[in-house]
Formats: sequence, structure tokens, C-alpha cells
Amino acid sequence: MKYAFPDNFWWGSASSALQTEGAREGETTWDYWFAREPNRFHNGVGPQQTSTFYQHWKTDIQLLKQLNHNSFRTSISWARLIPDGIGEVNPEAVDFYNQVIDELNEQGITPFMTLFHFDMPMAMQEIGGWENRDVVDAYARYAQICFELFGDRVLHWFTFNEPIVPVEGGYLYDFHYPNVVDFKRAATVAYHTVLAHAQAVRAYRAGHYAGEIGIVLNLTPSYPRSQNPADVKAANVADLMFNRSFLDPVLRGEYPADLVALLKSYDQLPACKPEDGFLIAEGKIDLLGVNYYQPRRVKCRDSAVNPQAPFMPEWFFDSYEMPGRKMNPYRGWEIYEPGIYDILVNLRDNYGNPRCFISENGMGVENEQRFIENGQINDQYRIEFISEHLAWLHKGISEGCNCLGYHMWTFIDNWSWCNAYKNRYGFIQLDLATQKRTIKKSGEWFSATALNNSFDRE
Repeated sequence: MKYAFPDNFWWGSASSALQTEGAREGETTWDYWFAREPNRFHNGVGPQQTSTFYQHWKTDIQLLKQLNHNSFRTSISWARLIPDGIGEVNPEAVDFYNQVIDELNEQGITPFMTLFHFDMPMAMQEIGGWENRDVVDAYARYAQICFELFGDRVLHWFTFNEPIVPVEGGYLYDFHYPNVVDFKRAATVAYHTVLAHAQAVRAYRAGHYAGEIGIVLNLTPSYPRSQNPADVKAANVADLMFNRSFLDPVLRGEYPADLVALLKSYDQLPACKPEDGFLIAEGKIDLLGVNYYQPRRVKCRDSAVNPQAPFMPEWFFDSYEMPGRKMNPYRGWEIYEPGIYDILVNLRDNYGNPRCFISENGMGVENEQRFIENGQINDQYRIEFISEHLAWLHKGISEGCNCLGYHMWTFIDNWSWCNAYKNRYGFIQLDLATQKRTIKKSGEWFSATALNNSFDRE
């Protein structure tokens, strides 16, 4: 069967500054944490050892061209542009980002630019990070500087990538710095992130730039174990906390009343100011990026909550392992292709069918050298992963969902937060010792798919 996509469909991939560029002047939370606890990082490989985009941006953009990308998302590093977060702008960073943006445009690759992709400048974290409203203001200034510097050539902006992740990792589940376990502080971080987003949107609108502004959310559909009311309720709470806590403010301009009531009843609401509501209402977006990797399957709790334990989302649900589920054993994630369709249908039916695109989808695999044939990684598993997700995406589009593109994570194997290079995600293999780039089988497949704006599948 042939799957053809709409004209001007965005074909591309996504990456981030911190995971690709390499050393910068401004220290981030990742540099600080790695210097103190290298044991928390896979094989002790820290954020200085990246895929060297800072040196190889020109040839890497040629590779994007070879893969027939018509669009590409990366991020600007706040710590590179303004090393202390609030002071002078680094002219070398301005030159670098100008060159990257100009080269992308020259090659016919539309730049999509994210302002914050987990890389908090350490100077900002030292005064409380997203817990401090002064950091919200500093971020708004940084955003405005980016719009002024690059807004004439970047027409697709995103305030944040996966803003729930620093909340979960840094303030609930201890997998990002500052390794705090405290729900109320987590709620404050989430709330201030929404305020920062809204301030950036307000600044963008005030500048009357030619493009559009949005946000990238990792949406994990919550599926109940059964239709038992207790399971359904558990899935709804998970959806409120992990999806709707950001989705509703950016698309509806307000928080879900159910979420506010729930947190209030447990005294977990962040401190709010009367004018915040007006600001949040101004933060409604033009374009939603959707990162989809895996579903969330939940059931009602089978055991009582330990009243001495920290308040957590898991007070309201347990995770559920669906029998017979398909797994990516390297990442420990379920592969569930219809989830991408369910997200689009939910956006269509419950959020007014916003303009959106798949901003990340991908499959990390360990030790891919096993699959080298004639000098090339034959990653047929990745081709199947992409094509099956695209088939469900195609179904959503054919049923009226307003999805404008598909970006894969990622174009070259890159450094991944605490996992370093354990799992490889790229269309292009990176030899860490030599920095040599070699296109994988999946890269060739994607290149042909993008060129033809379609693919065939049995």
C-alpha cells in the first residue's frame, strides 16, 4: 500500500544544542553535575563529548540535505548565548547561530528553533532555577534577544522542549539535577515554566515577527488497564498530571479545573499571583510540537499509600504492564504505534484541532555495530518503527487531523543526558573516536521517503 502525505509536509529530524554542539563558555547544570557526580552518567561520559556540531555544522547540514530534509529542529543554548543567564550576549555565539541559520535556509532546510531544551545555565540554577520568578524574567529577556537576533530568518519558534521532563527528573524522580524529591517544588517549577513560556509568547507577539511560536510537549497517552471506574480514574489523573498540566495552558490558556482541585486538596498548589491568569491566557500557541515515544499504561493502586512517603503522582495510580506488549528491550520502552494516532485524534476532538507536527519519534538501540553489513548499519528495525508510526499518522491526517510534518529523533547519533551513547538514535552513525559520519540504511530510506513525500508498505 502507498502512503502519500500532503503537499509541503515537513520531513526532518530534531536535535538539541547541549547534545550536539560540545564545549561552551557558559556552564549548565549538566556540566556542574557531571563534574561532581560522573558516576551518574553512563560510562562516565559527560556533556563535553558530543557529536561536535559546533565544529562540523556545515558538513552536517550537507548531510541533512543528502537526507532530503526540508526542515530541522535544534535549540539555542541559553548558556552559550548569555553565559551567566542575564548579562552580556556572547558575540561568538551570535556568529555561530547566524551561520547555522543562514546555511540551513540557503540549503532549503527550514530552521525550527527551540529556546530551552533542558540546559539551564548554572548561574540561573544557583538562584533557584525555575523555582525563582527572577529566572522566569531572565528567560523572557533571553527569548526576546533571540527573536531580535534571529527572528527575521527563523519563522518557527518553540519556547520549551518537553517541559515536564525537568519537572519529573529534577524535582520528583531524581534523574536530573538538582535531584530534589518534593512535589510542591515540582509544581512550582512546572507553573513557572508555563509563566516563562507565556512571557516569551507575549514578547514574540509584541515584536510582530513574521513567523509563529509554539511549544514542544512529550505526550504520553494514558491507557487504563480496564474500563473499571477505578482504573479509568487512575488513567485520568495520570493524564492530568503528565499531559494536560502543559497541554491545557498552552492550547486553552488555562489549567484544568480538576488538576487545580486535586492539588489544592493535598495542599500542593504553587504560589500564584492575581495577574498570572491573564499572562497564561496570552500564552496560547500557533503550533504544537508533539514528541511521542511510548504510551503510559496505568491501573488503580492495589495497596495503600505510605502516609510518611513524599507526596507523588503515584499516590493515585500504579503502572501496568500490558500482556503481550511489544518492547524496545534496549530502552525498556513499549512500542505502540497507534498511540501517535490517538494523540492526534484527542487534539482534533478535544482541543480544536490545532496546527501540530510530530517533533520527535525514535528508537534507541544499543550496540548497533552488530548490524554492520558492507560498512553500513542495516537498521531495518528502525525503518519498520518509523514506517509503522507513519502509517498511523497517515490515518490521522486522512481523518482530518491537522498534522503538518514528522521529525525523527535524531539525525546523527548524539549524547543523551545520563545515558551518553548507550543507545543510538541517528539516521547517521557517529564514530566517537574519529567523529566520522556514515549514513545508516534508515537514513537512505528516510531520504527516499522525504523526496517522494510517500512510502510503500505491504
